[in-house]
Amino acid sequence: MPQLNAIHHVAIICEDYARSKAFYTGVLGLAVLAENYRAERKSWKLDLALPDGSQIELFSFPDAPRRATGPEAQGLRHLAFAVDDVAAWKDDLEAQGIAVEAIRVDEFTGRRFTFFRDPDDLPLELYEVPRAGSQD
Repeated sequence: MPQLNAIHHVAIICEDYARSKAFYTGVLGLAVLAENYRAERKSWKLDLALPDGSQIELFSFPDAPRRATGPEAQGLRHLAFAVDDVAAWKDDLEAQGIAVEAIRVDEFTGRRFTFFRDPDDLPLELYEVPRAGSQD
């Protein structure tokens, strides 16, 4: 049987393209791979790179409906980013005026994590995963 290797990308539809682009590139520091305007759809598509090679595709569509309910709705629950230090990220995000939940500990793995929201209220998670060879 063929095997899945990794997640290549996650697609997000935003309400305000400029605001979301600034958030993902400025606040989260993701690099722009490509940015295209699709005139026939009145839609922007921004490809953003994470250090491990995975990507986020950020789309804008006119009059896209809002998510019906919170993270317990069917569909994508949240997007989690692996980080070296959850507390450092929490401090940095809060210094930029972004509300971040209290840091919790995963009861099964013992790893620290927290949640915050993007400009479209999508839940994003920071999950502490030490790099190979670190002391943790």
